[in-house]
Amino acid sequence: MIKIALGTSNPHKLEEINDMLKEIHPDSVEFVLVEGDFNPEENGMTFEENSYIKAAEAAKVMGIPALADDTGLCVKALDNRPGIHSARYAPDQKSKIAKLLDEMKNVPEEEREAYFICTMTLVAPDGKILHTQTGRIDGYIDTKPSGEHGFGYDPLFFVPNLNKTMADMSMKEKNTLSHRARALKPMVEWIMKNLS
Repeated sequence: MIKIALGTSNPHKLEEINDMLKEIHPDSVEFVLVEGDFNPEENGMTFEENSYIKAAEAAKVMGIPALADDTGLCVKALDNRPGIHSARYAPDQKSKIAKLLDEMKNVPEEEREAYFICTMTLVAPDGKILHTQTGRIDGYIDTKPSGEHGFGYDPLFFVPNLNKTMADMSMKEKNTLSHRARALKPMVEWIMKNLS
């Protein structure tokens, strides 16, 4: 079992990653939360830079390779905003959804394309980038929220080929189809091939 630090202080993210791992490669990699002083400043200008900042800090603190991701929602009609500011777009989920709906209120149905993107970076304890991987899922911003699962923008993000929002998906569907799952699967394959 390969032990990798996960560059987050959020136990929910660890749980989500480990749930995805069960769907794709059980018993291959063990992700662990960072213990100790972990407070990276996410001041990068891209998803890649922010994921590197978190992973490098985690690898340094833990003394083992670390993985971190930076994830965001990019809306075409809003010049790809909220983008890297997705987590800080508004104070909580309810206000994020309200703000996005307000910004999109005059955008016609055919111009509501958006995508979720997740960039993962794996970093060695010396700060060297070992591997990066990006996953993406395309969809549309719906005119009203739907679904009970997920968090953030999931209730507004409609995936046409499934005819449902991310928040309407089952956990199993999300763990195999989401932007994070699409980055994690090839990342874990790389880890198994190169670090075992």
